[in-house]
Amino acid sequence: MRTNTKRTWTPARIGIYAFLLTAAAFFLLPLYIMLVTSFKSMEEIRLGNIFALPMHMTVEPWRQAWSTACTGVACEGISSGFWNSVAITLPSTVLAIFLGALNGYALSFWRPRGSQLLFAILLAGAFIPVQVMMFPLVRVLAVLNIFSTLPGIVLVHVIFGMPIMTLLFRNYYLSIPQELFHAARIDGGGFFRIFVQLMLPMSLPMIVVAAIMQVTGVWNDYILGLVFAGREHLPMTAQLNNVINTTTGTRMYNVNMAATILTALLPLAIYFISGRWFVRGIAAGAVKG
Repeated sequence: MRTNTKRTWTPARIGIYAFLLTAAAFFLLPLYIMLVTSFKSMEEIRLGNIFALPMHMTVEPWRQAWSTACTGVACEGISSGFWNSVAITLPSTVLAIFLGALNGYALSFWRPRGSQLLFAILLAGAFIPVQVMMFPLVRVLAVLNIFSTLPGIVLVHVIFGMPIMTLLFRNYYLSIPQELFHAARIDGGGFFRIFVQLMLPMSLPMIVVAAIMQVTGVWNDYILGLVFAGREHLPMTAQLNNVINTTTGTRMYNVNMAATILTALLPLAIYFISGRWFVRGIAAGAVKG
């Protein structure tokens, strides 16, 4: 039997809603300003009302941001940066997830001697600032002759993604009953056979979480791409900085806003599409630590 319960607006409830509305406005207002500004002409922007909707909507700033905006001396837009980011993000995500899952599997079920110490050292890497490792990595990549190359920047992202990927998968595999692993061992399964045929298919929730975190982190990265990618492989974020800070011509605020939204479009889409899966995967891996 359904009972109608009357919602009481207590001071605590009003405070919670006020806080949530304020937080939502704090994050959504800049996005709204960027969006409406990107559809305005420069003449309309100079009128000064940044909150007003466009009187004459135009998509020309978006076209310029994608294909003709100046990034220093070149005026090719941020389209090349988009494809560079795709080329960097895809292998960085796949390799980091595979190696993180492999490490988590080994540390959860096989547990070689010194595995706890190895895991502690690996996890400590997640707390080391990127800037501390910058110069040593430059020297190492230069010795390996892959500095300022696509494999070099992919390797750097995989290295920095390994600690958190290992932590996620280790915690997830610890929630799986050990009896399942022992049954697979009795059936004759070896290290890689159990990993590929049993553990990976069961890891889909955590793979989704890891993919969201790694893709978002690599796509939004600026400093590593600027230092290690080289001029031919600059990611979209570096191209965006060049568009906004270029000193050639008049500063085009509508083009800058359009370029900013284009750069942030993929992480935003991933958030809105996969947010539910992210929460489910985190909850599935939070049983044991």
